[in-house]
Amino acid sequence: MSFDTLEDAKAWLRRAGTDSERGEFVDPRDGSITVADYVARHWQAGVRGAPGTVKRVDERVRLHVLPHIGDVALRDVTASVLRGYIATLEGECAPRYARQILTTLSNVFETAIDDKRLVRNPMRAKSVRWPKVPEDQREAWPLETAQRVRDVVNQRYRIVVVVALGCGLRQGEVFGLSPVDIDFERGLIRVRRQVQLLYGRLYFTLPKGEKTRVVDMPPSVAAELRAHFLQHPAVEVELPWGGPEADREKRSFPLVLTTTYGNAIRANIFNDEVWKPALAKADVIPLREKGQRWKASRKDGFHVLRHTYASVILEAGESVVTLARWLGHSSPTITLDHYAHFMPEAGGKGRAAVDALLGVAPQYVPDDFALD
Repeated sequence: MSFDTLEDAKAWLRRAGTDSERGEFVDPRDGSITVADYVARHWQAGVRGAPGTVKRVDERVRLHVLPHIGDVALRDVTASVLRGYIATLEGECAPRYARQILTTLSNVFETAIDDKRLVRNPMRAKSVRWPKVPEDQREAWPLETAQRVRDVVNQRYRIVVVVALGCGLRQGEVFGLSPVDIDFERGLIRVRRQVQLLYGRLYFTLPKGEKTRVVDMPPSVAAELRAHFLQHPAVEVELPWGGPEADREKRSFPLVLTTTYGNAIRANIFNDEVWKPALAKADVIPLREKGQRWKASRKDGFHVLRHTYASVILEAGESVVTLARWLGHSSPTITLDHYAHFMPEAGGKGRAAVDALLGVAPQYVPDDFALD
């Protein structure tokens, strides 16, 4: 460290002494480590979450942070540097993904503060503006479209569409469904696990958010499940639990859905060889040219069945709290944010309630003494 004048040095020493007494002193020399070195040596080991989450966090940092500011010292990542970085990021990524990257970077700086390498988080500067994300409204299919896809999909996998559309399960949750999770007598499905694919390997893990839940099973879904079991009995499948690593604990479950070889289903293969051909047969997407990839937009991904389920439930008048529980959302607020536009009668019910309170409006009679 160097100072222009002796007074500057004395002033710094006074501030350092005060900060030290408060336990807030941060030696500027500790911030000389580069972002890349700090991430590799100190931050990366603290990343926690499901294997897929850890992988996505690693990709954000490795692909979108380090190539741009990895060589910059922590203490030199100023608001000015971040404004330029965000401008570059906006040219590379969609706003939602850019915000995920910035959230991860902000966590790096927060960890550096805890490690006494930074005084403040530069991501919190007022002049550092994060990309704005357009209002996110989930899109549902018309019921006729959902029914067409259900009817044309490979019959072995019809039940995948039925359970997702009729109970709102995520794709991995349907793939992980076992007969022991189905209570035909009470009309319930217990969502206890999912099948995930990471680094080319399958594994069982808890549902998203590591939360199990119970969902209502309509009689139509129960009937389809019974018919499915007559044609395709459940098959016992053993996979690692909690991650794809070979040394993980193995767990075995009879699965409702397996391949013709009795294996758990890989989402990528299912999407390419079962889902998208069904979309093409149902005229949702164009047929694939020989040697070409499928041309399907994200809004027609498997998750649209879950959105369609939510739309049907809300339009039928079910409460948001109940739907949030069935979908496995951590809060009804999330459900409202995603699906409030599927509640067209909300305003109408309020108006009807006020009309019932006030009664019929009196017939209008002109005032004999109206002012000129």
